[in-house]
Amino acid sequence: MRRARQQERRGYSSLSSGNPKSDGEEVQPKQDSTRDTSTPTQGDSSKAANEGSFHFKELYENPWTIPNYLCMARIALAPVLGYLIVEQYFHASLGLFALAGATDLLDGYIARNWANQKSALGSALDPLADKILISALYISLTYAQLIPAPLTALVISRDVALIAAVFYVRYKTVPPPITLSKFFNPCYATAQLKPTLISKVNTAIQLVLVAASLAAPVFHYTDSLFLQSLWYITALTTAASGYSYYHYGKKTVEVLNNRK
Repeated sequence: MRRARQQERRGYSSLSSGNPKSDGEEVQPKQDSTRDTSTPTQGDSSKAANEGSFHFKELYENPWTIPNYLCMARIALAPVLGYLIVEQYFHASLGLFALAGATDLLDGYIARNWANQKSALGSALDPLADKILISALYISLTYAQLIPAPLTALVISRDVALIAAVFYVRYKTVPPPITLSKFFNPCYATAQLKPTLISKVNTAIQLVLVAASLAAPVFHYTDSLFLQSLWYITALTTAASGYSYYHYGKKTVEVLNNRK
């Protein structure tokens, strides 16, 4: 009896130490419950494939800011102002132009002083609104024979070239696959524009010429030397502004994604 118990204890000890059974059967090795980390799984391989890729959602920003609303209001005023000028309602158009100028000053003030109101979209929308408004005003003022046609052609040509450049930058910075919904989605900012100093000066001079031209029939100085001098100054700064964008090129654009 005692000998039987000792043999039974020896059998248990041989099993616990991993030795083979006494009857010749081999003990199967214990299977590892964890996966071999050296073998990549499907999720790991997809993660490795996407490593370093650009995540479009990281560029999300809120486009519905007060400055952006003011920019859109300025765009909406452009055809109204054009109609009033063509119909020679110069008093009303001068007042409405002053309102549009006030929105331009206000959206810039808000964006500079409240960080949550500043957006990359606004950096493109603000000059775009100015260009749409100026183009409508110059065309209508040329129709009313208050601004010479060659000057209007120069201003429009520069603005069309800049707008085309903006669309090109957007196309190059939107991560693939590029779709229309992604390209025109205002919630996703991919680049921020930095206007040159001469461009800011030119915009101010163009607006001064518009204000002076609108006021000319009201205050009766349509053939003044002052107005004609503004034509040449505007033409000079417009050409210089267009050249500055060509000269500085990439320095006027800040790409917000990290794609290479």
